[in-house]
Amino acid sequence: MFRRTGIAFVFAAMFHPGFRHAGAVRAELGVPTVFNFLGPLCNPARPEASAVGVAHLDRVPLVVGVFQTRGATALVFRGDDGLDELTTTGHSHIWEVSRGSVVEHDLDPRDLGIRRARIEELRGRDASYNAGVVRSVLSGEEGAVRDIVLLNAAAGLAAFDLAREPDLVRTPILDRLRSAMERAAEAVDSGAATRKLEEWVRETQRAG
Repeated sequence: MFRRTGIAFVFAAMFHPGFRHAGAVRAELGVPTVFNFLGPLCNPARPEASAVGVAHLDRVPLVVGVFQTRGATALVFRGDDGLDELTTTGHSHIWEVSRGSVVEHDLDPRDLGIRRARIEELRGRDASYNAGVVRSVLSGEEGAVRDIVLLNAAAGLAAFDLAREPDLVRTPILDRLRSAMERAAEAVDSGAATRKLEEWVRETQRAG
């Protein structure tokens, strides 16, 4: 799937050598466990760069420390509203990890031309509703959901850029996020993102 589309969902219970054995216990407990938190840190694919949201502030030092110790490249972030992503309802904090160093940033989305959103505008519902929202955003619909999608896509692109060019850490992060948002918007507005989604859907259905 990944070779054909560039996208893959890797179910930890099947593919991770350690998590595989904990699956039955996690299912029986039926509540979030430490494994939900450890997942992004134990990715067996060892990605070149990571963009990871952390909901609980007290866990940020651990996540950042793991990436730092590994010498990995990562953007770790948390919205001040408690979202485990870059938020548009207010400020976010970003911990940028590169070559064993950590730089902390405070981000106000208004500095990127994004209006402040209300949390109600960002809430999902059932699967059918959420799928409709995804298709609306990818079709170019403006609004709060598009803003937060582009912002978080930009974080992923910025992390990848930094892994490829570590000296980019000297460039203000606002400039890098702004440039990455423009690339994300181009992918949406050109129809490339929709075509990729449709390709992924076809390949997923073919695989059964």
